[in-house]
Amino acid sequence: MRAGDGGTIGVVERRSDLVVHSKGPGDTGTVAAALASLVVSGDVLVLGGDLGAGKTTFTKAFGSALSVDEPITSPTFTLAQQYLSGRLPLHHLDVYRIDSLDEVIDLALPELFESGGVVVIEWGDTIAPALPTSLLYVRFGFGDVDTPDDRQIHLTAVGSQWLTRLEPIREMLMPLTLNPSPTDSQGSPC
Repeated sequence: MRAGDGGTIGVVERRSDLVVHSKGPGDTGTVAAALASLVVSGDVLVLGGDLGAGKTTFTKAFGSALSVDEPITSPTFTLAQQYLSGRLPLHHLDVYRIDSLDEVIDLALPELFESGGVVVIEWGDTIAPALPTSLLYVRFGFGDVDTPDDRQIHLTAVGSQWLTRLEPIREMLMPLTLNPSPTDSQGSPC
């Protein structure tokens, strides 16, 4: 499926996961910077997880690593923010308040995906049928309940464009990695 088709997600040939541990915003920033160093025009990152788990913190650090020189704010009420001052244009969407796929049309997603920038979508799993088949899911989960800033960040590479970058990501994040060997969606080595 291509972006904007409005159908279900097509079969993805391969996917692979990496789990990293974040002890706080600094580690989340390290993850964001590692990903920002590898992104290219047309990349899509889909952020998910519980409310307050680190999606906007990640996006701020990601934008900073792309050399965005303006403040990055959560677009919860505006739905979309665009930052043009960095290495690549950054399109930051928050689709938390979207109730149906019909509302996605107003966001002009196909045009954003082809705009020559990077698209980061908070709560993007809610609009999965409208997303391209090559993307990186970044899911934030709360870690140790006794440590308020503790998080587990699950990176799921979907499609060949992200799969080829998963090993360099793993190498950059090795000190934070919880699963040191690559696996595909069935749990077998890639």
